[in-house]
Amino acid sequence: MSEIAIAVDHVSKMYKLYDKPMDRLKESLGLSRQKKYKEHFALDDVSFQVHQGETVGIIGTNGSGKSTILKIITGVLNPTAGEVRVNGRISALLELGAGFNGEYSGIENVYLNGTMIGFSREEIDAKMDDILSFADIGEFVHQPVKTYSSGMFVRLAFAVAINIEPEILIVDEALSVGDVFFQAKCYRKFEEFKEMGKTILFVSHDLSSIGKYCDRVVLLNQGHKLAEGGAKDMVNLYRKVLVNQLDDDEAENPGENMESAPEEDSLQKEKLNLNPEVLEYGSKLAEIVDFGIYDHTGLITNAIDKGQQFSVKMKVKFNDDISEPIFAFTIKDLKGTEITGTNTMYENSPVTPKKAGDIQEITFTQMMSLEAGEYMLCLGCTGYRNGDFTVFHRLYDVCNLTVITDKKAVGYFDMFSKVTLK
Repeated sequence: MSEIAIAVDHVSKMYKLYDKPMDRLKESLGLSRQKKYKEHFALDDVSFQVHQGETVGIIGTNGSGKSTILKIITGVLNPTAGEVRVNGRISALLELGAGFNGEYSGIENVYLNGTMIGFSREEIDAKMDDILSFADIGEFVHQPVKTYSSGMFVRLAFAVAINIEPEILIVDEALSVGDVFFQAKCYRKFEEFKEMGKTILFVSHDLSSIGKYCDRVVLLNQGHKLAEGGAKDMVNLYRKVLVNQLDDDEAENPGENMESAPEEDSLQKEKLNLNPEVLEYGSKLAEIVDFGIYDHTGLITNAIDKGQQFSVKMKVKFNDDISEPIFAFTIKDLKGTEITGTNTMYENSPVTPKKAGDIQEITFTQMMSLEAGEYMLCLGCTGYRNGDFTVFHRLYDVCNLTVITDKKAVGYFDMFSKVTLK
């Protein structure tokens, strides 16, 4: 076993929550004999290890303690209890540019940040060309950073952090900065670090990146370490946490019975990560009252494994007589481009005329061949009424759909090619 790069030993972080600012003041002055605060544990007795050369991911819902543990590891925060031991020089991609001075030029901030990390001016000079080339902000590097756009600011901050060549790289949702070309450059640099055998601790909501890059994953939930293990098992557990379908024995034994989740008797859209700004319109003569995305195990989830079967289901209530209803779903990318989809008419699935009060459940089952990434799901019920095409109910961008894989392909689709060499 390789040496331990990071050891987190029974770490807790407690914050005091006061109902009124005056309560905080009274306690700080010793004027209150009663406890005026509630204890909130951002982390509660968390332990794990990261070995040298490993890439370890940390996942969990918002408020689970992911960023807090990274800040404790990097020394930004002190733990309330427990300890952290680090063996190696760290570069952390946390709050990018947090140490920048708006009055200083980009060049001056490079020296300022490099010095804060622990490098001499000579070492920073040796890396300056690489930093400026990576940031690629041109002559703006000589201007005060307060004049930068937000994109230029994070590009320079990322370039400083990533080109220091640390022994341990700590990343907190930083690989999505800048435009698509800069993101590609960031991921290439990240992969270079892996190939060089650097130790990486990686926090992300991007489950496809977690599955692709991480050797092992730690799952946090409400400040507790729920489980740790292989990326696939932990992502599956996390998906159950998201929809409140995690059993206690699954947290104790990750990876067991992951393929045997029973299918729900009814659709439960509240178990999905819904879009609060969904675009909804139509006559409502027929109404989509419930829907769900199901993986190959029958689990309701927003995250689907590439190469696995999944289902999109919806339940439609008819508020009037409809002779020729058509049911549809579409998957779009985050830019709004329609990537794929189908409907009952295209699939030559006959739908009988419906009467007011009827309920129709529709299931579209298919193989997930989309490339890993984030997409949006749209649902629709249209059709012909008195000979005219009518939109009864459409839900645009009703929820996100995350595709997960550790096998990359080019573009939107994977054709699952087989390669033969002779």
